[in-house]
Amino acid sequence: MMLRVGWSVACAEQVDGRRARRSGHRARTENPASSTPSSYPVAMARDLFAGIHVSDYETARSWYERLLGREPKFIAHATEAVWELAEHRYLFIEQDRERPGGADITIIVDDLDALVAEIGSRGIEPNERETYSNGTRKAIYRDGDGNEIGFGGVPASVS
Repeated sequence: MMLRVGWSVACAEQVDGRRARRSGHRARTENPASSTPSSYPVAMARDLFAGIHVSDYETARSWYERLLGREPKFIAHATEAVWELAEHRYLFIEQDRERPGGADITIIVDDLDALVAEIGSRGIEPNERETYSNGTRKAIYRDGDGNEIGFGGVPASVS
């Protein structure tokens, strides 16, 4: 299943302009000095590492393996695991007992229903489901520390 990592449900296009160009869309950002959207700067990095602080590494790692359907791509150190969601787009957990929780990550996928069913087959159901006025849907999962991982599905008319 192909995952498209997006900034939020409202911004479902990839930052990486290569995929946006292939789909006929242009990756854009708002320039605060102008009311006109502009292309992302050429120098903008195209790798994304989204981090999640957890209180118990082993418990969280097991839960994220079930949520994501695979073992981590690599172990950065004894209490940090990294999953590759798509080329150059990573999600990592890191034990930090001083400040666990607080993550709010949305990942846009091609087939939300299939992904939710797949995750459900591994024993995890969404904590919430949302549908926005434009038809975009989101399934929200929360780990034991309250970190929110949402998977969104954007209707063809929006993307």
